[in-house]
Amino acid sequence: MPRVARVKSSESIYHIMSRSISEVNLFQNNEDKSYYLALLKRYKEKYKCSIYAYCIMDNHVHMFINPNGFDISTFMHCLNSAYVSYFNRKYKRHGHLFQGRFASTIVDSNAYAVSLSAYIHNNSKDIKGYNGMEHLYPYSSYGIYLGIQNDIYKLVDKEFILSQFSKVPEKAVLLYQQFVTDMKESGMSNVIDEDIVTSYIANEYRSEKKIIARNIDPDILVKKVMKVMGIQSPLVLKNKYSRKDSYIRAFIVYTMRILCGYKFREICEYIGNITMSGITKLSMKGYYLTIHDEHCRKALKSILQLV
Repeated sequence: MPRVARVKSSESIYHIMSRSISEVNLFQNNEDKSYYLALLKRYKEKYKCSIYAYCIMDNHVHMFINPNGFDISTFMHCLNSAYVSYFNRKYKRHGHLFQGRFASTIVDSNAYAVSLSAYIHNNSKDIKGYNGMEHLYPYSSYGIYLGIQNDIYKLVDKEFILSQFSKVPEKAVLLYQQFVTDMKESGMSNVIDEDIVTSYIANEYRSEKKIIARNIDPDILVKKVMKVMGIQSPLVLKNKYSRKDSYIRAFIVYTMRILCGYKFREICEYIGNITMSGITKLSMKGYYLTIHDEHCRKALKSILQLV
């Protein structure tokens, strides 16, 4: 029986849940959970996504994510595949780790968004020692919301959720904490009643969502990159033997990956005379350049503003 196609759109934000196969825990210890969060940071930054909430349990993960127009299936495939490679290497095993495809639900209202965050943040109540102390669980974003824990990995965008409660940050945190507690005590975090939930939040609609165009024509993107980086000749993309030009090629390949919606195979076909392995390496090099090279970092910021 064929799998049902996943419902997606460029403007959607999602509740994601990934679960391990029944015979093994997804995370054997805290080191594994920390590694997963480090990977989440890597791909969040690489593909310019936003994380609104998360909770890492022993055998599953809950995540509230705004991919900012990036393909959610590609994001989760990269994240989970990288974790499986780490896990199988560390524990000397092979084969599947996750229980089929990740589950995803589109979050289509503010009421759903805030109640979902409460549901995720209340997950740790099922862990011994954390019922009533959910904000102290170190592998949930709840303590970060309340200012009790540091966001070590710089993962969480709190503004979207907290802005639903008040424009005053301190007041928003207090109201949100009360909301999460009420949702747990009433059982409402499992069933979303929009009328009840909206009674807690501000009346006016405030969507903090940001959508990045992810279907840019590659010819247009290359022209934008050349303009921003002061490149005159389009031949720079074809010159595979120049070390100087490989800097620009890497940057273009990475931006094409995140802004054109192209898979590595399609980038290969566009550039020509390069292997999949070569494209993968260029994309990774381009990503690291946007982190460590000031010129590339500013260039990417300018291009994101242009698109």
